[in-house]
Amino acid sequence: MTTGRQGHVSPDLASRRLKGLKIERLLGLVPDSTPRDLLEIGCGSGGISHYFATHAQLKFNVEAVDVTDSRKVGDGYRFQQVAGTGLPFGDRSFDVVLSNHVIEHVGECAEQLDHLREIHRVLRDEGACYLAVPNRWMLVEPHYKLAFLSWLTPALRSPYLRMAGKGDFYDCVPLAMSEVERMLREVGFTYRNVCVDALRETLSIEQPKGAARFLRHVPGSLWSMVRPVIPTLIYVVTKAPAFRRHT
Repeated sequence: MTTGRQGHVSPDLASRRLKGLKIERLLGLVPDSTPRDLLEIGCGSGGISHYFATHAQLKFNVEAVDVTDSRKVGDGYRFQQVAGTGLPFGDRSFDVVLSNHVIEHVGECAEQLDHLREIHRVLRDEGACYLAVPNRWMLVEPHYKLAFLSWLTPALRSPYLRMAGKGDFYDCVPLAMSEVERMLREVGFTYRNVCVDALRETLSIEQPKGAARFLRHVPGSLWSMVRPVIPTLIYVVTKAPAFRRHT
């Protein structure tokens, strides 16, 4: 049985452009006369790094890293291949750091904490990180398209995967909301849960008509009730005390 972790790269560059737009809106990024420094960890196909590096209004010097080179587009940004969770950059090097569906791939709890510690180290004091994590309590696991896969205990996940003919080893470690927030506090981050805002932005960008228009007007109090089971947990993460535990 193999226990290697796969990249699970999304090859759809059009979807990466839309994801970049959503990240831009959630982080509240606006034009600035001085170029800022942005790092994408786990850039995959390179679509998001390319989006920010070639943005018509926003000025970014973009660095991207990944453990494999699976890029479909490489224009406008610098790329380095890395091993493990360590980042080849100095302390406080970046104004913006993106970790989009990366933490579930880096390993177990110790490696996940290392991933967050490295983000904390390279992020500038007034910077911001976009952190997206698949929710353990999502109904359908997105990498293998199996219902309730991540609900199982770790010991049962790989047998379920094999029984379904989807692979030999479940190589992801999704997290519940309480686990993500505990890790963020342990590392010393402050954070804002933007799951509901992200869902609204996704609907606004990808499905502006029909049912999506109705859902965008659902009161926030109702969205808050389902926040713990929203498929993707999304946070704006900073070092600023004013953000602490604001959900």
